[in-house]
Amino acid sequence: FFFSGLTATEKKLAEYKCNTNEAIQLKLVRFPEDLEDENTTFNPEYSHQVFGDDEVAFGYKGLKILLYYIAGNLSTLFRVEYTSRVNEKFDCVEADDVESKIREIIPPGFCTNTDDFVSLLEKEVNFKPFGMLLHTYSIHNEEAGEDITYQIYKADMTCPGFREYHERLQTFLMWFIETASFIDVDDERWNYFLVFEKYNKDGATLFATVGYMTVYNYYVYPDKTRPRVSQMLILPPFQGEGHGAQLLETVHRYYTSSPTVLDITAEDPSENYVKLRDFVLVKLCQDLLCFSPVKLMQGFSQEMVTEAQQKLKINKQHTRRVYEILRLRATNMGDAEQSRSYRLDVKRRLIGPYKKKQRELAKMRRCLRPEEMTNQLNQIDLNLQREQLEESFQQLVSDYRRVLERLAQA
Repeated sequence: FFFSGLTATEKKLAEYKCNTNEAIQLKLVRFPEDLEDENTTFNPEYSHQVFGDDEVAFGYKGLKILLYYIAGNLSTLFRVEYTSRVNEKFDCVEADDVESKIREIIPPGFCTNTDDFVSLLEKEVNFKPFGMLLHTYSIHNEEAGEDITYQIYKADMTCPGFREYHERLQTFLMWFIETASFIDVDDERWNYFLVFEKYNKDGATLFATVGYMTVYNYYVYPDKTRPRVSQMLILPPFQGEGHGAQLLETVHRYYTSSPTVLDITAEDPSENYVKLRDFVLVKLCQDLLCFSPVKLMQGFSQEMVTEAQQKLKINKQHTRRVYEILRLRATNMGDAEQSRSYRLDVKRRLIGPYKKKQRELAKMRRCLRPEEMTNQLNQIDLNLQREQLEESFQQLVSDYRRVLERLAQA
């Protein structure tokens, strides 16, 4: 009997568990009617940094955590709603303090009721982007049946109001970047690049936040810097429209014009970022003389490294990828000789880490007892190595083909 009682309680408790990725409802609001429109709502991809690895909030039924932002300056409405919550009848069980968990990541000064929020919305017409305009572009919007204009700005903490705006903006990182962390804005070596959409409301031109990138300028002895992309986020309503490529290309062009910049790198890049970077760098490099089809067929050269670095601030490792992608485009993979030559060239690079491991083994061989040695050797079965190599190669070629397809459409 005791056990069945326990499961009944457990069942009851289970009803009070909510998936926080579903409970959190985000919105970028332009018009008062957006508040009621479910089509403008989007959810986080991650909430583990705030609610733990299970991404669960306990103690509520029908939990809704509303985080609504005014599209431009990101003034925030924060409310927690639910149909019921656990009460003291459950022994020693308390509902999670959802509110204080959210308050830890959103800056103070948010609204808690809709009326205040709507009255702030009326002042949005005064919001203008921060900093210096770097680039304007337009994208045709099927739904609206018109071209929409976007602008990219470079800002810093000396721009009035930018510090507070950035605090609101960076909260999105928690929901969309798996290992996000907030940066130290008092360090002057940070650069901020922001993307805005221009839109019309009652005859006026307003600006909506689309996304942003932070870049840290590392010092390189004696008189150079190496900008490193730290975080990049295009907000979900704007993803898949090409803004990431526009932003990355604009940032590259911005640093390219600076004689003190050595090259541009990225911190712990995600798979998606690498794909984006491949596309942008190949697009920038394809017209350089060192990447002419004739030169591509002669193999990777120092000339490519030098020209890509001097003209476009691209480092050696990234230049090598650009070369492999452009060489794939110039190679007739149906031709046995060309195809074999390409395969060998790429595999020679891929085998580098294995070779290094073998060199380490040779060293170990000199100082290990024979039986310890066999254990080590078993780990590196040559057939397995060949299989892994072939798999890596095939994966790479399919990634490269996607870049080339996108390039053909650009």
